[in-house]
Amino acid sequence: MSLRSELRRRAFTLIELLVVIAIIAVLIALLLPAVQQAREAARRTQCKNNLKQLGLAMHNYSDTYGGFPMGKNTTVSGVSATNLPAQARILPYIDQANLYALINFNVSGNNPLNVVAYNTNVPAYRCPSDPDSLPGVVGGRNNYYTNTGTSVLNGIPSQAVGGNGYGWPSHNGVIFQDSFIRFGDIIDGTSNTALMSERMLGDGSNGVSTPRTDTFQPGTYPENADEAWQLCHNFDVNDLSKQGKSNGGVPWLQPDHTTTYYYHIMVPNDLSCMFPPGRIATTANSRHVGGVHLLLCDGSVRFSSSNVDLQVWRGVGTRNGSEIASDF
Repeated sequence: MSLRSELRRRAFTLIELLVVIAIIAVLIALLLPAVQQAREAARRTQCKNNLKQLGLAMHNYSDTYGGFPMGKNTTVSGVSATNLPAQARILPYIDQANLYALINFNVSGNNPLNVVAYNTNVPAYRCPSDPDSLPGVVGGRNNYYTNTGTSVLNGIPSQAVGGNGYGWPSHNGVIFQDSFIRFGDIIDGTSNTALMSERMLGDGSNGVSTPRTDTFQPGTYPENADEAWQLCHNFDVNDLSKQGKSNGGVPWLQPDHTTTYYYHIMVPNDLSCMFPPGRIATTANSRHVGGVHLLLCDGSVRFSSSNVDLQVWRGVGTRNGSEIASDF
């Protein structure tokens, strides 16, 4: 037998080659989703661990100062003196003492004296499941927001007759403007009260509607959570004139409803809205399928479904509402 005949006998036919390629393609198609699921499971675990570390930091802060950090300060004489979020105050307890030392707590977060910290990304504040697609927006990113409660006020009730929220009760969450909530103030129980949850980064543009991450501005005036829920579902999300803020999660050093704190007015992964004057319904959301991670005041973290009952979710958001917590 000649060498040429032997080589011809050992070679693959075109049909055999195509069959092999098809089998490889099928195997890759079957394997790829499994790999993606495994990667997301790892990212989800890391996200949960981040919240656990933040819970430990909050507890250590409370042990040191006697209560949880405030969400922001009152603006005095038009100057946001020391107007910094809880995320800045717990930095020493998440191995960020060096960054903490760079912050000037006598000025606001966007003051030039705080430019380094303002633009620093803190790994503990980023969920690995949420990609960063913010175009041209400066500032360190944040995915973990503190719980304000179910009041629609952005700040504390006005003390002036006719002012925003005059006569309204203050926030019923755990961390809000000028707050200093102690464990003893959480009468609903630390295992039944939310401390922090997740929120995705925004798309950075009011020229495109992204319902999952945008904060819309319907132009209406709710006075309570029920009205905010109704009005936030009663407009066209594709109407770009209703865009409010799209730069969610930036910067973490500047306290705001789009950067550092959220409300228990809508269930997880629902819409978020802002209403003039200073009334807010920012909602917890995430890239994880089906819900969000929720850090409770006892330091535990659980996954809360987007299908949770609205009244149960609101109950978890209050520290002193005497609600009976069920499955959340």
